[in-house]
Amino acid sequence: MSNSDVFRTLHSRVFVMPNAWDVGSARLLESLGFAALATTSSGHAASLGRTDQSVHRDELLRHVDSLAAAVSVPVSADSEGCFPDEPGGVARTVELLGQAGAAGCSIEDFDPGVGLLPLDIAAGRVSEAASAAAQHGLVLTARAENHLYGVTDLDDTIQRLLVYRAAGADVVYAPGLSQLADIRRVAGAVDAPLNVLAVPGIPPVAELGAAGVRRISTGGSLAWVAYGALASAGRELLTTGTTSYLEQALTQADRGAAFG
Repeated sequence: MSNSDVFRTLHSRVFVMPNAWDVGSARLLESLGFAALATTSSGHAASLGRTDQSVHRDELLRHVDSLAAAVSVPVSADSEGCFPDEPGGVARTVELLGQAGAAGCSIEDFDPGVGLLPLDIAAGRVSEAASAAAQHGLVLTARAENHLYGVTDLDDTIQRLLVYRAAGADVVYAPGLSQLADIRRVAGAVDAPLNVLAVPGIPPVAELGAAGVRRISTGGSLAWVAYGALASAGRELLTTGTTSYLEQALTQADRGAAFG
């Protein structure tokens, strides 16, 4: 069974798919037992010393290729808007991600130069991505970005996800939802596996599964936790000269399991 087939099958039940930002984090997360991983656009950008939505398509492709080659579990690519302005557009991006080893990819309805896309334009891009994903065996996730940009209209979010599902998306995703009632409503309305983002205050995985969620991802949060630990350690060294941060260091056993 291919990694894409494995990835597709995972959505029959609830599972957690953490987002890795480099090869080391991917190998560590795999060694902990996660059945699938994703990339993170913000975490990848941070690893390059940049802000989110500043990575070029060729950089993403190299990133996906390196992560997919480093682990045995499926890797889904956070491919932002699938680079519609690059040569070949959305469809070519999906094809190239498949060639890089991705088992799946996502497309979002936000463009940094435009903002939230009109529904017809967003649906057209999802349809283009879905056709390419079907041709190349990838699992396509379509994202409604409303709640990340201050649009709290749940009816509009549900409408967008329904349209994206009709356009061919395999999985739908509305990052930013945190209230169980909202999540349950979305899960009941869409005829597709639902992904939610692990944000502060979100219910535990078991409750999310009971509400109809099939996938929980972490976005860039794990990268920011790691960078936060680095910043805290650096400040301690700089201000007090002490090394209590070493108490939180990765154990030798975990290092061996991930990197040995």
